[in-house]
Amino acid sequence: MARPPNYSHERQERDRAKAKKKAEKLAAKERAADKADAEQKADAEE
Repeated sequence: MARPPNYSHERQERDRAKAKKKAEKLAAKERAADKADAEQKADAEE
C-alpha cells in the first residue's frame, strides 16, 4: 500500500528552494552593486 503524501513536507521543501533562489539572486545583486560602486570610485579617482 502506498504511503499518503506528506503535503507539509513538500511545502517546506518548495519554500526552502524558493528562499535559496531568492538569497542567490540577492547575493548576485549585491555583488553587482559592489562592482558598480568600485568602478565609480575608480572613475572618480582618475
